[in-house]
Amino acid sequence: MKRTKMFLLLIAFLALVTLAACGSGGSGSGGTPPPITTTTGSSGGSGVYYFAADDGVSGTELWKTDGTAAGTKLVSDIDAGGGSSSPYGFTSFNGKVYFVADNGINGDELWVTDGTTNGTKMVLDINPNGFLGSYPRGLTVFNGALYFAADSGAGVRELWKSDGSTQGTVMIKDISITGVDCYNCSFTSFNGAFYFGAYDANGTQLWKSDGTTNGTVIVKHINPGGNSSPVGFTIFNNELYFSATDSANGAELWKTDGTDAGTVMVKDINLVGGFGGGSNPRYFTVFNGALYFSAYDGLGMNGIELWKTDGTAAGTVMVKDINNTGADFSSQPYNFIVFNNALYFSANDGINGYELWKSDGTADGTVMVKDINTVGGVAECNFCFSIVFNNALYFRANDGVNGIELWKSDGTGAGTVMVKNINLTVWEHSYVSNFSALTGALTFFADDGVSGYELWKTDGTEAGTVMVKDICPGPCDSID
Repeated sequence: MKRTKMFLLLIAFLALVTLAACGSGGSGSGGTPPPITTTTGSSGGSGVYYFAADDGVSGTELWKTDGTAAGTKLVSDIDAGGGSSSPYGFTSFNGKVYFVADNGINGDELWVTDGTTNGTKMVLDINPNGFLGSYPRGLTVFNGALYFAADSGAGVRELWKSDGSTQGTVMIKDISITGVDCYNCSFTSFNGAFYFGAYDANGTQLWKSDGTTNGTVIVKHINPGGNSSPVGFTIFNNELYFSATDSANGAELWKTDGTDAGTVMVKDINLVGGFGGGSNPRYFTVFNGALYFSAYDGLGMNGIELWKTDGTAAGTVMVKDINNTGADFSSQPYNFIVFNNALYFSANDGINGYELWKSDGTADGTVMVKDINTVGGVAECNFCFSIVFNNALYFRANDGVNGIELWKSDGTGAGTVMVKNINLTVWEHSYVSNFSALTGALTFFADDGVSGYELWKTDGTEAGTVMVKDICPGPCDSID
């Protein structure tokens, strides 16, 4: 079962909802993707996590925790009788938490909870065709409403909004007259509208909406007659940056001010081809007056390396060729996060494997923090699922001896240490993941080799790193 954990981490639904932050849906930070669920604070301000878990009896259902064993409890058995509603997509809106769940009758639909069993209910059966479900995606708060993509039964997802009531949950516009739907189903708020990629008769193009039918329009035909596939929306210097594809240049760095004329390619980074013809920029992260990302500059060149831009073609440059062991060799930097006036990420210099790196934006200031795994031969990255908490950077790493465990760093080699070897079983790992801060502690999921994959917390010390609750008693996994 442990061999399936890497897959399970992708579907673990942990969220911290903060009532004070019931605002914009998606800033487009572009670094490590946040947990696919979000969160809200309790009335006492301490915070409550909502997540999906299986106690071995009720199936995978809606749970919440305040960071204590007594406060970790089943909210509602939505698919009663042992079935699993498998809730996901938790989003805070108007003091409640909205999410997607399957009650075993209506399929995946939009649900809401106030944290009580009686206050957990389906908002609307958007697709009334039995158990098929509307499969809402991209729940995003914008301008006093909850927006998302859903399929009402036509076999495609369209743009919807909700005020939280049944009658106030309506489709905004039928974009996909050609029988296709939203691309990536991800929405980013910018300059009085939210932006997204959608399929229509022109292929996958850049769209925006102000929440009205007439105000839901295509911004630009970036790739006329083809798919531009815009992704990675990130706000920087009062413009929206993203990756998009046109027929001449492939996937490159673009930006928009919301107008057709103001939607332009920043720079054709890959001039020599390869990798689909474009530089395929990704992991956009704003740091110290620039936008950082990874990009590929073409066959026989530097490979996939760390780049930055100030928004101009001349100011779009490679920061450093981290893996310079040969032409077209890549360090493949990813998992960007800003901490202590530096940009941290994972990269492979071709000698030490994937390790923890940091950059101040200069070539000389782009350095490996620590060679955590000096043993080698381990494919697992050494800087994953990172979060800043209590003036330290927490992440999971494998030192080649203790397996994949909980680590933290203050940005120095000496201050980069394992917090605790949670799973002491020989040749096994705790697979720490899904970090979120709650009431002075950092919560996460981990497997100690005895109780299975369960909810844990840490205060940053070995003694203060403990399991919150064995939700599925015994060796079973609560998120399996």
